[in-house]
Amino acid sequence: MTDAVLPSRRHLLGLGVATGAGLILPAGLLPARAATPLPAVAEKDAVIAFGHVGPVTDEGWTWSHDQGMKAVQAAFPQAKTLFVESIPYSADASRTFRQFVSNGANLVFATSNYGDFLYDVAKRARKVGFLECDGRTTGDNLGWYYFAHWYPTYVLGVAAGLMSKSGKLGYIASFPVPSCFSSTNAFLMGARTVKPEATVQVITINSWFDPQAANQAGVALANNGCDFLFGIMDEAGYLQVAQQRGIKAAMWNTDMRRFGPDAYVSSIVVDSRKYYVDQVARRIAGTWTPGTTLLPMGGGVDRDVWGQSVPETVARQADAARDRILGGTSPFMGEIRDNKGQVRVPASKTMTDAELYNWDWSIEGVAGLGA
Repeated sequence: MTDAVLPSRRHLLGLGVATGAGLILPAGLLPARAATPLPAVAEKDAVIAFGHVGPVTDEGWTWSHDQGMKAVQAAFPQAKTLFVESIPYSADASRTFRQFVSNGANLVFATSNYGDFLYDVAKRARKVGFLECDGRTTGDNLGWYYFAHWYPTYVLGVAAGLMSKSGKLGYIASFPVPSCFSSTNAFLMGARTVKPEATVQVITINSWFDPQAANQAGVALANNGCDFLFGIMDEAGYLQVAQQRGIKAAMWNTDMRRFGPDAYVSSIVVDSRKYYVDQVARRIAGTWTPGTTLLPMGGGVDRDVWGQSVPETVARQADAARDRILGGTSPFMGEIRDNKGQVRVPASKTMTDAELYNWDWSIEGVAGLGA
């Protein structure tokens, strides 16, 4: 197969709106009720706002969403766009979202989960559309969207299992939240298909963007014998550790190989450009209603181009797993036990995307995340 998956950071530069595969709306993730579309707005009067958890220069999560805003600007040159970066999880978030409303926003994207800091504002601004990335709540003017990252993560897990000599895999997590549970679990499940004795040790740093803490966590994991590092950080701290220590690493959000070309295996690459342009088009046309959307592997999230040190045999075996998933075969089938030995998914059952999205427990072999 070819290596043409989702564009990495360097491939995204200079491109317009993404035109890849469509979006999926998995059963159990649809809005609980049909909402009335918000009225149309002229493009010249449209105000589209983005609230980010990190800096747009992070070369990771926020950078990727900023590319989505740039795609909106290219598609709707008469519309006005606003953004605020590095919004804290505090009352300052509510003030930021209220300011967007005061500035005339018609549609607000919160590119991270802000919970009640966002919901309280949405409830009081019924004429404004709100979409929260990794959200859990819907309303007449509030929906959410996210990426089905557990599928390409499983693929990277296969590569990790093949490339790790010790079978000890390290993971740098932000918080004990579903995105980290699904990520660590999928990573280990993929690895154990080729190295059954593999384990994952997790260090949580309580931040999405803290290069120093990510670096320190990477050092601690390497010192503990982990020879393959993975994580959900928005920067390249632990990739640099892997490069220095002569071990391997896989990343999140973008192509970061220049920070560790010998260590870099691949990355979970997210691309929300098409989604953002579609949502803004609907808001302007007067057809926008809140929904719940998972962007699928191959159409919003995927693995990056393999790194230079990945053997052809490894790439081929990992990509065979990717092909099976794209063909409709989920790898998340029972029996699956948690890290206390309890059967959580029986042998006859396959986890749904709703269950994967809301995963809040660690499988057997994952240590350090909490549940």
